[in-house]
Amino acid sequence: MELGLKNKTVLVSGSSKGIGFAIAESLLQEGARVQISGRNEGVLRDSLKILSERYSPLSIDSFCGDLNQPEIVNRAIYQLVDLFDGIDCVIANIGSGAGPSGWALSAGDWRSIVDVNLVGSMVLATSAIPHLKGRDNPSITFISSIAGVEAIAAPIPYSAAKAGLQQAAKNLARQLGPEGIRVNTVAPGNVLVPGGGWEAKMSEKPDQVKKYIKKEVPLGRFADPVEIANAAVFLASSKARFISGALLCVDGAQTH
Repeated sequence: MELGLKNKTVLVSGSSKGIGFAIAESLLQEGARVQISGRNEGVLRDSLKILSERYSPLSIDSFCGDLNQPEIVNRAIYQLVDLFDGIDCVIANIGSGAGPSGWALSAGDWRSIVDVNLVGSMVLATSAIPHLKGRDNPSITFISSIAGVEAIAAPIPYSAAKAGLQQAAKNLARQLGPEGIRVNTVAPGNVLVPGGGWEAKMSEKPDQVKKYIKKEVPLGRFADPVEIANAAVFLASSKARFISGALLCVDGAQTH
């Protein structure tokens, strides 16, 4: 299917590995021009090398830095604007499920997790909006989590931050609609990412993990990062021109 993403310029944060990397690669397959980013210079360099061998290096930009910080976000955006003369789409893949469990949490625990999982994404969106105005089918897609949809085994501040992100996205969609900017959210379920938390748990307690997935996920398996990427890329595409304010759960029917 032709998704209308050829020569579109897309900033994908947190894209040196995992879901973000899969999103970046899926966009490149559609002919988009993509900026990948990450905080680890070595990992980012390796990812850039892999993508540059598979796709035209002229279609790929990379930026090393923490896109939770406004001044760093602006540097990444202006680098991309200077290189490709604008931005058509932002995919904010920012966040971490790491954090203390239970309810006895300090104010610092709450602030750090909310900053990473809610504030960082909104800082990126806010910085990008002026550059999205006036483009053809501009959009912002947030990568959230089903932890923000239903109560699951996730740290409370993480779940609250993702729920807040999803509500912020809906409100942002209403405010930016008159500008023609679409805003949507993808909420992944359990994703098996190379080097990720689930892979570590699988190596430690494979039977227990398999039992959990069979019980909790009606489709009975993990998602592949590409399956999350497919949803994000569709929402950024011309096929989704009238989709805004949506929350798309990609979780094998775990939430219902």
